[in-house]
Amino acid sequence: MPQVTRRDFLKISAAGTGAAGLTVLGFDVAHAAQIRQSFRIAGAREAHSVCPYCAVGCALVAYTKEKTDGTVELLQIEGNPDSPVNEGRLCPKGATAMQLATSARRVESPLYRASGSDRWQKISWDDMMDKLAQRVKAARDATFVAKDASDNTVNRTEGIAFAGGAAFSSEEGYFATKLMRGLGLVHLEQQARV
Repeated sequence: MPQVTRRDFLKISAAGTGAAGLTVLGFDVAHAAQIRQSFRIAGAREAHSVCPYCAVGCALVAYTKEKTDGTVELLQIEGNPDSPVNEGRLCPKGATAMQLATSARRVESPLYRASGSDRWQKISWDDMMDKLAQRVKAARDATFVAKDASDNTVNRTEGIAFAGGAAFSSEEGYFATKLMRGLGLVHLEQQARV
């Protein structure tokens, strides 16, 4: 029988205790080589985008995968860690970007509720744009002020207000302001706060 020194005994004990501890924690070394974890975004295509909620410009990474029927499925949206703006972090609104795209409650076409009706009905985009144009024209015509009390020419409409979206780029904000000023609006607001 070979002689076991005190040092050898301690080495064997430490190795056995370590192996037993790893097995108790779920690390089965022999079985670990056989198990391969499949990640949901493994093999997915990365698409880089910008968060739609405010004008800060936080970068997003969207992971998509083509299904067998040829359609593209959105798997995950997360903050882009390479972005100098958000460094991978997202605010609570940005963190819900996935729900914006995949929610079962998402409205995908214009809905219109007639006066006195208790339900919404789907209408086409052309019909909705016609209704909006008619309402803007009617409100502008009804509230247009050509001259103020001091007989100064003002050419403004006081019956319409405009609130710009926080996701506007600078160019979209500039365009919207020019359009609204062209209609004679004086009540303009830009919601560019988080």
